[in-house]
Amino acid sequence: MPRFASVGPGFVMQQPRSVVGAERIHVGAGVKLGPGSELKANARYPGGWMLHPQGTHVEQVFEPTIRIGDRVTATASLQVVAFREVVIEDDVMFAANVFVADGTHATTTAEVPYKYQGIAPVAPVRIGRGAWLGQNVVVLPGVTIGELAVVGANSVVTRDVPPRTVVAGVPARPVKAWDEAER
Repeated sequence: MPRFASVGPGFVMQQPRSVVGAERIHVGAGVKLGPGSELKANARYPGGWMLHPQGTHVEQVFEPTIRIGDRVTATASLQVVAFREVVIEDDVMFAANVFVADGTHATTTAEVPYKYQGIAPVAPVRIGRGAWLGQNVVVLPGVTIGELAVVGANSVVTRDVPPRTVVAGVPARPVKAWDEAER
């Protein structure tokens, strides 16, 4: 396991796993991430196989941070990608194959392959305490998911989710708000 910025007791990240920028990642106590999970705090873009062979690509430098609270769990294949900041608060639950990113590939022209155009937009992501993200969910840049919210399977979250709300779909839309009087 790489050396993280901070790690609480009881952290488990099953193999296979991938970690980039571990020195920029803070992990709370009792965190359990299933096999195939990736945590990537990307300080530079591009890297590795994203470089154009002739050097005609956009180069960027970032100051990313990933903060994972206590008792966060992920079944398998959680991908968290940060160029600025991704915060996952305490007790969040992820089903398998969830993708969370605070940046995406730029699409400024249709004349150049997108992987050479850099990363834009970049905007922080926050997932509130106790939220549950279902199977195959995608969370896009700039989104805040409120505490105890539920994101249904196969949803793409493009805008903020209020606390204690169930959203689903592509794009994700509210389908239910918790009402204590209706229990």
